[in-house]
Amino acid sequence: MRIYFDMDGTIANLYAVENWLPKLRASDASPYEEAEVMLNMSILARYLNKLQKLGYEIGIISWTSKNGTKQYNRAVEIAKLNWLHDHLRSVSFDEIYIVEYGTPKQDFADEDDILFDDSEEIRNDWTGKAYEPSEILSILSGLLHQE
Repeated sequence: MRIYFDMDGTIANLYAVENWLPKLRASDASPYEEAEVMLNMSILARYLNKLQKLGYEIGIISWTSKNGTKQYNRAVEIAKLNWLHDHLRSVSFDEIYIVEYGTPKQDFADEDDILFDDSEEIRNDWTGKAYEPSEILSILSGLLHQE
């Protein structure tokens, strides 16, 4: 089973970065690196590492910026990878997909995969189980206690 995380609005608080939208429209990738965390990352990392030891695969599925050029999308991908390295350094992700805006995330899923995403539309389209960001730690804790 795989557990996937969206980034923007799910674990990275992109929308709280000052002037995030004008910056993205100006092809400035800095908000993706400047975003604050949205939950206790040391607890998240501990849970993810324990779940991996139990056989779960951990991944990221996140979009680049809407209407981004190839060059800008590459800059966004680098910024997001840097953010993950800065905030979840101890987690060795099994898969990281930073894909073009609008790519159906369910294309990466199997029936029993889990997704955490702030978009209700994306959660509804997901083929496995999908949860809001506020449920991350409780769902992961529940998975750990099932084992």
